[in-house]
Amino acid sequence: MTAIANALTALVTGATAGLGAEFARQLAEQGHHLILVARDDGRLRAAAEVLERDYSITAEVLPADLADDSGVAAVVERLLDASRPVDVLVNNAGIGLLHSFEKNSADDEKRHLRLHVQTPMELCHAALQGMLERGSGRIINVASVAAFANRGSYSAAKAWQVSFSRWANLAYAARGVKVTALCPGFVHTEFHDRMGMDKSVAPRWMWLKADRVVSEALVDNANGKAISIPTKRYKVLTAIARVLPARLTAGPPRRPLPASRDGASANG
Repeated sequence: MTAIANALTALVTGATAGLGAEFARQLAEQGHHLILVARDDGRLRAAAEVLERDYSITAEVLPADLADDSGVAAVVERLLDASRPVDVLVNNAGIGLLHSFEKNSADDEKRHLRLHVQTPMELCHAALQGMLERGSGRIINVASVAAFANRGSYSAAKAWQVSFSRWANLAYAARGVKVTALCPGFVHTEFHDRMGMDKSVAPRWMWLKADRVVSEALVDNANGKAISIPTKRYKVLTAIARVLPARLTAGPPRRPLPASRDGASANG
């Protein structure tokens, strides 16, 4: 089969695993052509081959480390290419840090902040140039329910994504651009495994499936919602978290586990 003519194009970061891979799959299923961004060129090409075969779309690969200035510059350049417009941007790439703030190195924390705040900001800024000129576009920033708690630098970074997305949706909706912060809870992906996290710390009912998280996010974004919180259980939990005193959402001090403290590219 041939690729769908005149289809929209979506750029997904962190596209080879977890929520990023599921966003790519569902967007391809909807008929979008894709630009897949991640660090591993081999995994990117393998993912692109499968998506092109299964959904008859085109999948461009763009290997880039989004914690590196040159990697971000390459993606910005692609987003600014007016001859090949990007209609949907999914900012999904990120890392998790296993240990508490004071036990992580400053370099780890800077990389963490770069991926979760500075990089999404730069990519949103680049994507908006063409979207606003064309009068249409969609942006999804993968944040977390941690944004509504007080759990160190991860919560702080995700809170920035939520605040920025809420503002951007208000600022640009009238000009045809919808911006949504996706705030999932625990999701069955590689994210926590690659952190070295003990997944038994969260009860079974708190774990979500990636396909449901992504499908709800795409619907919420299409409907112009600034914040997407998948499932009723997490909507209730975040509503409670917003009114609780900060000391109650900070949680107990974390006990470090015997694992590498290097973060792994994944989803938020």
